[in-house]
Amino acid sequence: MKILDLNVKNIKIPVVFESQNSLPIVSLKLVFRASGVCSEQKSGVARMCALMLNEGDKILGWEGFAKELEKRAISLNVSAGFETFLIELNCLKEHFSFGVNMLTKLLKEPNFSDEILKKCQTITLGDIASNQNDNDYLAKWGLFEILYPKTNLSYPSIGTNESVKSINLDEIRAFFSQNLVLNNLFIVFGGDVKASELEILKSPLEILKEGVKNELTRLKTSQNEQLKEIVKPSEQAYIYFGSPYNVSDDERYKASVATFVLGESGFGSRLMEQIRVKRGLAYSAYAKNVLNLSHSQIFGYLQTKNESKDEAVSVVKDEFSKFIKSGISKNELEQAKKFLVGSLPLRLETLFRRLDIAYGEFYRGVKLGSFLDELEKIKRLKLNEINDFIASHDEISKLSFCILRDEI
Repeated sequence: MKILDLNVKNIKIPVVFESQNSLPIVSLKLVFRASGVCSEQKSGVARMCALMLNEGDKILGWEGFAKELEKRAISLNVSAGFETFLIELNCLKEHFSFGVNMLTKLLKEPNFSDEILKKCQTITLGDIASNQNDNDYLAKWGLFEILYPKTNLSYPSIGTNESVKSINLDEIRAFFSQNLVLNNLFIVFGGDVKASELEILKSPLEILKEGVKNELTRLKTSQNEQLKEIVKPSEQAYIYFGSPYNVSDDERYKASVATFVLGESGFGSRLMEQIRVKRGLAYSAYAKNVLNLSHSQIFGYLQTKNESKDEAVSVVKDEFSKFIKSGISKNELEQAKKFLVGSLPLRLETLFRRLDIAYGEFYRGVKLGSFLDELEKIKRLKLNEINDFIASHDEISKLSFCILRDEI
């Protein structure tokens, strides 16, 4: 695994690259930084742009474009995350050149038409309507609304009925033109390919503008300890919770161990032990780290009986407080080490997983191989070090909750 440069229009595009010929496959990702939902001016535009790009180019149309890819088992998919906009191509080595030609067609003349916009709007409005029956979805976004008020993270990427209906082609074209630019781009490329084959990517990339580099805004996670309730017919109470977790890059490995013990290890976690095993309040309860460049938090959820919701919330708060005060035991530390280090072979067994790890490392701005360095640090981690870390991050006790419940 190494970092290369591809010169396009006198701009050096970084490339995370690994050559491996054990299987005749190629994986290509075009990643546009700070170009996802975080950059949109209207709710739902980033996702709508991705949906429309998945409709192929204007000449072949959706059906013709999809048919050409399907005949060769080529996967060409576009998606919009919160921070990034991603174009991904996966195929057999023998069809790589053809896949790049299709990518060139797509970028040169995407199917941005009134007909396709209307089709994507109809699909999206149907998804929005369906989501209103998904209680987990509603509770999750209710939580994000209070954790990140008045930001692009306070609403679902899909948008709202009103915003989706009002999206027009000019907004889609403007989003494409301003965000899918060379100065926002880096590439993840690997498989049965040589570094010299990067040159084939110049054809599609030269279509893109140089553009202005987007800057990612860091969002502050609320520590106001708010409680929001959504009253809706439901057999269960859906409880989502979150709090700030101000973890530096040097502390990430400690955060992995700490949260593994607190809520990420399934039946062995503190939350599961207290909420399911000892009290029978829920089938499962989880807490995990969300450590992104744009925001950093602990995020958790559980379901319980409507009449047990207050007790469940109280238990979660108590467990977080005890965790900060007392830390973890030697046995918990050793069990966490065994799992996190022992699962290494599975995380590195395929090219796609290794590329994903390297993608994350490059995106975070750390050296390739940091993942392995962090595992070595976990192996050497001492009990007093992890407990000092836990005690120093009492911000995780500033929990906010969103509860979707039936009327009691």
